Amino acid sequence: MNVYIKANDLVIGVYDITKRFPKEELFGLVSQMRRCAISVVANIAEGYGKNTKKDKLNFCYISRGSLTEIEYYIDLSYQLKYISKDQFFNLKGKRDEVGRLLFGYMRSLAK
Repeated sequence: MNVYIKANDLVIGVYDITKRFPKEELFGLVSQMRRCAISVVANIAEGYGKNTKKDKLNFCYISRGSLTEIEYYIDLSYQLKYISKDQFFNLKGKRDEVGRLLFGYMRSLAK
């Protein structure tokens, strides 16, 4: 599934960016961003393995919530000057692409 691949790319991007965050953020923003990004892809994967469309959709809703949360963390990281403008737009672009793909996948399940 393309949404899974792109969500995993987002996780890799988050891990790469957060390696350079201040050490005092290790158990704060770094941990939150990483867990949230992983939650997006993990819930897509778990939902994919479910038998009913309803169950699949429930996990997609959880994934969508985590995707919204990561959007805030990306914005905050930029406001705190932990990431550059280019890094911000790169992560935001990945996040937006996952959002579009996830929405399309959810729409296909709702049919």
